Order: sequence, then structure tokens, then C-alpha cells
Amino acid sequence: MEFLNVAKKQWDRLVSLILTIVGAVMLISGWVGVSGTSVLSEQSPYIVSGGLGGIFLLGIGATLWISADLRDEWRKLDRIESALSGGVLRWDDGQDRVFTAELIVEETQHAHAANGSRSHAAVVGDV
Repeated sequence: MEFLNVAKKQWDRLVSLILTIVGAVMLISGWVGVSGTSVLSEQSPYIVSGGLGGIFLLGIGATLWISADLRDEWRKLDRIESALSGGVLRWDDGQDRVFTAELIVEETQHAHAANGSRSHAAVVGDV
């Protein structure tokens, strides 16, 4: 009974998983069929049915899985929005806190080359 409840709630993931497995089986069977013959006219039915059909089912399965993930994210956002509007959660705008920032100034050391001019590394640190 637990499996049926999960299958009802996650029907899109279940269909996605089934389509992906069937698509992979079709690709493998198409490859086995193509590798069994060397004549091009005998290979084309395997390519069309196994190859294109398998790729199509894999694409539909991936699309359904991504759609299920997006639906979960939208449900989470709806719960957060309803909690914020219902007063369960409070948005902290940070006005209660006092932030202090200290400006730390470091003295830069200027490196001089042997001829007295500054090196490139010291020029990069200059303002």
C-alpha cells in the first residue's frame, strides 16, 4: 500500500523512470540489431526504431523529471510565501543590528629593482 501512495504522489517521477528505462533498452536493442548485420538496408529499421525511439523516450523522461523537480520547488516557494503572509515567519530587515566597519590601512612596501625603478608587483598595489 505504501508504494501505491508514493506512486500516486510522485506519478511524474515514476513515469519518467519507466520511460528512461524503456528508452535505454530500446537503444541497446537497436545497437545489438545494427551490430548483427553489415548490410545498410537491414540496419536502418534498427536505427529508426531503436535509436530514434530510444532517444525520444529518454528526452521525454528527462523532461518529466525536470518538470517534477520544478513543481517541487514551486510548492516550496508557495509554502514560504504563505508562511510569510500569514505571519508565521518574520522577515528580518536587519534594522535591529548595528554594524561597525573599521578601515584598516596597510602600508605598502615598494619594491625597487636594481636600477632604482619600482617593480611591477609594487605598482599593482599602488592606488
